[in-house]
Amino acid sequence: MPKISQEKKQKIQEQILFYLYNSFPTPKFISDISKELARDEEFIKILINELLKKGLVIKIDKNPKGIKYLKRLRWRLSNKAHEAYSKQQRLNHK
Repeated sequence: MPKISQEKKQKIQEQILFYLYNSFPTPKFISDISKELARDEEFIKILINELLKKGLVIKIDKNPKGIKYLKRLRWRLSNKAHEAYSKQQRLNHK
């Protein structure tokens, strides 16, 4: 598989963040994100983990009933990232 440049990875991460912004506050599984972006789940997982380290996404490891997932995680935009996106959207619409 050919290497993907850092610039392309960042663009895909932006697409992930935008998708999570549009679905906020509903968390999404990696399978949902990868299906929406037409990308491999393992690749999306790597990019999401990079976003987690930057504090832009939050992992949710429990279902709505509070039971811990055994193998899956859901993801949502962090509050800090959501505020920044919202602020940017307001500026773009002026």
